[in-house]
Amino acid sequence: MSFKDLQLINPLLKAIEEQGYTNPTEVQQKTIPFVLSKKDVITSAQTGTGKTAAFALPILQLLSDKQDAPRGGKTIKALIISPTRELALQIGNNFKAYGRHTNLRTTVIFGGTSIEPQIDVLTKGVDILVATPGRLIDLQKQEVINLNQVEILVLDEADLMLDMGFIDDVKHIESLCPKKKQVLLFSATMPFKVEQLANSILNFPQRVEVSPTSSVTNNVGQVLYYVPKRNKIELCLHLLRNDIKGSILIFRRTKFGVDKLEQTLIKNGYQVETLHGDKSQTDRQIALKKFKNNEVNILIATDVAARGIDINELDAVINFDLPNIPETYVHRIGRTGRAGNSGMSYSFCGADEKAYVQTIQQLIQIQIPVEEAHPYPLDPKAKAEIHKSKQSGSKHKKGRKSVASKKKKKRWY
Repeated sequence: MSFKDLQLINPLLKAIEEQGYTNPTEVQQKTIPFVLSKKDVITSAQTGTGKTAAFALPILQLLSDKQDAPRGGKTIKALIISPTRELALQIGNNFKAYGRHTNLRTTVIFGGTSIEPQIDVLTKGVDILVATPGRLIDLQKQEVINLNQVEILVLDEADLMLDMGFIDDVKHIESLCPKKKQVLLFSATMPFKVEQLANSILNFPQRVEVSPTSSVTNNVGQVLYYVPKRNKIELCLHLLRNDIKGSILIFRRTKFGVDKLEQTLIKNGYQVETLHGDKSQTDRQIALKKFKNNEVNILIATDVAARGIDINELDAVINFDLPNIPETYVHRIGRTGRAGNSGMSYSFCGADEKAYVQTIQQLIQIQIPVEEAHPYPLDPKAKAEIHKSKQSGSKHKKGRKSVASKKKKKRWY
């Protein structure tokens, strides 16, 4: 199938060709016809399947006959809500690239940067607005944004949006748009709360499911290391010295963990950048740029910060901390082995993460090969590590307290 078969207009076909694409991906083939026929759509597809174009192209086409503004200026006709700044920028770039031969104007707004330039652009009028929830609500309260003319509302990465606590914001934004509108919801996974949200705001939606989240590409080699939690950093350094080369994305569960690992790797002479929610937008963009331009070869990130970011030609992914949601494992390792390239995934499992391995293996229907020949093996009988204070036992008999300790004791209330 070609893009022409999807009944797309010439200005879009020209832009697609200039972008170097010839055939639509599966998610584009299935989603575009539904959007063009003005149906509500729920699409379940992973990052990297081409889903941004699956809504950008038909939206540009649907709005193309209204692209010349009336005397009142342009009004927001399509609103795309995105959970993270990086994703919002990426979506905005897609709209600009595909819409270059139309007169439709797209802008992106997000927090963490100056609000004035964003107000200037909005005041001049835009057709398509890509926004993160917080900044959108701020600007709407300041009466800079009016959503009365919105015809198409897109919720991208809905599962991540809800994980980040944006559920009330999303419902509020939806209520600011007209009752009669087309709603498109895209999500990598479909947990119950996403289904609940979909049921509350979509009308008889068409469903599109592409490459279920459980499938792991054959191009990615997987290996599992059982290692005590306290030795994970040593194992990481050992593998970086001996086995893992090229561009490497390391996942940690927390921002604190990201920073801690970064300090250790820098001390050991590695070129490292990091991505997490506490970093300013500018710092995040600089980190990504350095990694993409091979100025540094290691990027350490939390799942939220790395979601939806396009990083091609990645040689390896290291799961320093295993995710407690099995689908997240699939997303992480799916970042390598793209576009026909091969890649490797290395996972470190502490005693308290063994249950995660079981749920991951159940989901992907594969037994992940275990590498036992490494310097920091985990005792098979080891239970989850519990940190105890060094002082063992009290010098006083059980139930007896010294007079001094009774005097010092403060009431909790």
